[in-house]
Amino acid sequence: MTPPRSAFGAPPQGGASSGPAEPDPRLLLDASDLLNARSLSKLRWRCRRGLLENDLFIERFFRRFEETITTRQADGLNALMDLADNDLLDLLLRRKEPQDLAELSDIPEVRDVLDQLRSRPN
Repeated sequence: MTPPRSAFGAPPQGGASSGPAEPDPRLLLDASDLLNARSLSKLRWRCRRGLLENDLFIERFFRRFEETITTRQADGLNALMDLADNDLLDLLLRRKEPQDLAELSDIPEVRDVLDQLRSRPN
């Protein structure tokens, strides 16, 4: 069995606190959680959008996280791809939040992947 990995591909690291830090379970990955090459290719194709602005956000996401995209993140992305282009852009630009859209209000994976889509590279 492979050791758990963080969402960024590195093994989890403890903090400098007095005791061992408990890693966030959402960031621990097993190799079986990662998308295989075929599923990743299908997801990339599914994420193609009509608005260039949406494509720019999505391409940046794939450049940063392609190696570590999980089935959970794929579920979140697929839910976002069900939206109309303008609704997706409103979410990406923080003009709306998932709870503003009834179809996304109960999907925790959407919030996580949306945070990644919105984040700026370091």
